[in-house]
Amino acid sequence: MTVTGGTTAALTLLRADGDAPVDISRLPAREAAERELSEPMYHENDPSLLQRGLDRFWEWIDDLFGAASGATPGGIVGLIAIVLVVIALAAALWWRLGTPRRTPGTAGDSLFTDGPRTADEHRAAATRHASAGHWNQAVQERMRAIVRSLEERVLLDPRPGRTADEAAAEAGRSLPSRADDLRLAARAFDDVTYGGRTADEPTYRRIEELDTALERTRPTLDTASTGAPS
Repeated sequence: MTVTGGTTAALTLLRADGDAPVDISRLPAREAAERELSEPMYHENDPSLLQRGLDRFWEWIDDLFGAASGATPGGIVGLIAIVLVVIALAAALWWRLGTPRRTPGTAGDSLFTDGPRTADEHRAAATRHASAGHWNQAVQERMRAIVRSLEERVLLDPRPGRTADEAAAEAGRSLPSRADDLRLAARAFDDVTYGGRTADEPTYRRIEELDTALERTRPTLDTASTGAPS
């Protein structure tokens, strides 16, 4: 029923018992009409609150794109082209750089995340992961084996919260001939642990070979006790 019809019905209610309408002022007539139109029967086909909200949202989106396309050379086609170029650039950067790496040394970057384990225990875990083709975990465990072995040889002081980068830098002072290899091993550990990268077998084998080589590498005597610079 339309508003006009509702108003007519409301005014009809104001008629007297006879055919002549009651002469009333404008304000009471409007109030009577509003009361009549507030009845549920006049709102049965109104859109729901959710539908009204969605309609307003899509109107806002339409206005937004209309304003953007009006300010963009080529209109809506130009706007779509710009959006596609931005998406392509973002995808290229993500593929090239991978997940942003956290700064070493921040909370949660500790090399060891579980209880104390020996170097041989870490090596055994690395071997199991490698046999299963789990190269990320194999790289992590082999790097932990390297650092734990250096601590067992008293080339590094055991220190809670040490990161792979810190361990590599400290060990590189007492084992300068292996400093670059240690730094690369720490980088591989950070890539798979914090950077979202995926390791492969060659990466693991390089760290495994470094672990074996370090067992035969003699430290520089003036820094062998703590790994600190003289």
